[in-house]
Amino acid sequence: MGALKIILTILFIIICIALVVLVLMQEGKSAGLGAISGAAETYWGKNKGRSMEGLLVKLTKILAALFMILAVILNLNVF
Repeated sequence: MGALKIILTILFIIICIALVVLVLMQEGKSAGLGAISGAAETYWGKNKGRSMEGLLVKLTKILAALFMILAVILNLNVF
C-alpha cells in the first residue's frame, strides 16, 4: 500500500504542475469594454472547441477534476 501512495503522490504532483502550465498558457478573458461587442462572436463561435484555446480549456477541466479526485483520495488516509 505504501508504493501505491507514492505513485499517487507523484501523479498528483505531475497533475499540479501540468495544471499550472495550462492555466498560464491560456489567454486572458478581460479585454475591457471592447470585448463586449466584438469578442462575443468569436467566443461563442462554432469552431471554438476545435481551436487551441478550446483544447486548453478542455484539458484544464479534465486536469482540475483529476486534481480534486486525487486530493480526496490522498487525504482519506486509507493507505
